[in-house]
Amino acid sequence: MKYNPHEYQQYATNFIIDHPIAAILLDMGLGKSVITLTAINELIYNRFEVNRVLVVAPLRVAKNTWPTEIKKWDHLKQLTYSVITGTKQQRLAALQKDVNIHIINRENLKWLVEESGISFCYDMIVIDELSSFKSYQSQRFKCLKKVRPRVKRIVGLTGTPSSNGLMDLWAEFRVLDMGQRLGRYISYYRTTYFDPDKRNQHMIFTYKPKLGAEQQIYQQISDITISMKSKDYLKLPPLTLNTVKVQLSDKETIVYNTMREQLVVATQGKQIDALNTASLSNKLSQMANGVVYDSDKNQVVIHERKLDALEDLIEAANGKPVLIAYWFKHDLERIKQRFEVREIKTNQDIAEWNQGKITIGVIHPASAGHGLNLQAGGSTLIWYGLTWSLELYQQTNARLWRQGQTNPVVIHHIITQGTIDEDILAALKRKDKTQTALINAVKANLKGVANQ
Repeated sequence: MKYNPHEYQQYATNFIIDHPIAAILLDMGLGKSVITLTAINELIYNRFEVNRVLVVAPLRVAKNTWPTEIKKWDHLKQLTYSVITGTKQQRLAALQKDVNIHIINRENLKWLVEESGISFCYDMIVIDELSSFKSYQSQRFKCLKKVRPRVKRIVGLTGTPSSNGLMDLWAEFRVLDMGQRLGRYISYYRTTYFDPDKRNQHMIFTYKPKLGAEQQIYQQISDITISMKSKDYLKLPPLTLNTVKVQLSDKETIVYNTMREQLVVATQGKQIDALNTASLSNKLSQMANGVVYDSDKNQVVIHERKLDALEDLIEAANGKPVLIAYWFKHDLERIKQRFEVREIKTNQDIAEWNQGKITIGVIHPASAGHGLNLQAGGSTLIWYGLTWSLELYQQTNARLWRQGQTNPVVIHHIITQGTIDEDILAALKRKDKTQTALINAVKANLKGVANQ
């Protein structure tokens, strides 16, 4: 296929070419893969500045999206690649191929760096989903930090750079610029830009930005960072966000509130308890959805309010395809018991969804958050159970609301009133404000496009 880049795509490609260190904050659907591959092709075959590239991506994206993009476009036909996944023997065979681009999933990065036995010799690294390196304690972060000084070019791609707040940015930019802008150590970043927030006598649990720190951080990274939002560059269809509220009965409310206040409750002859606040949050989310596990991993049914609301939404769709996002395994089981659904997991599932052969699709945000194009199969998404992760939330929504979608998109959130559901939805909105501020601060100043 012939590639006729939009002006913003050419701008982003040139930015990568001109900046050995580049953070490209591209909203979902703007074509970050072809933008980056076009830059790689130019650097290898026209400028002779790069010989070998390593792309680190989520597993599904590494196996499917990047190879598909390379094969799709005529101007990339010179690029050779191999995908480093599978068994140890398969990974070694792929790693030993003399190609322009090695594509590896992030879980195998530690193996590549520390266990493969093959020298790490790349001119350029591309991190697809830079936000997955936000934890400075993770193995992937430590491995990449170790080899980063050997690489002269690096590109970080993401649409959700600070999904959990500004603290995420330190590790992401540490692997890019080796600490030049936000400091080499997390302790420096914390003391420079943050004050302790929630704490007890011995431990600080959270930090809050100092007055003016947010803009200082954005200014520090602005020279290597551009951002682009879909609404500025693409004519996306209208998006409607809808909240569908369900109400517990008095008896169900008492069970829920007892659990929340006492961390233990007995119902239907079963005892449900939480060992700590994290466990309590999990239990309360389960109860809001309708089913909770007891201490023996048995399911205890609390209510069917969300299933009833889901049935109403499916009926209202009147045969149009709907996509349901669930969080807990028992949610999926109960949805399957009531409706004839198809899990969207394999390439065949994706193809048949996009061909209109699936009326009710079911996805889990953790496995479907990145790299899936589902916009051809439907335009209605129903959140049966929410996630605390803004990144997974936004990425899942972008499976339908993206370039190529021809119908108005409706995203329903089924929320149980008076429960943790309301807290999760509010938290997602708060986090989005921080992320939006970051993206606006480093927004690409593409004359005639960004400022139209």
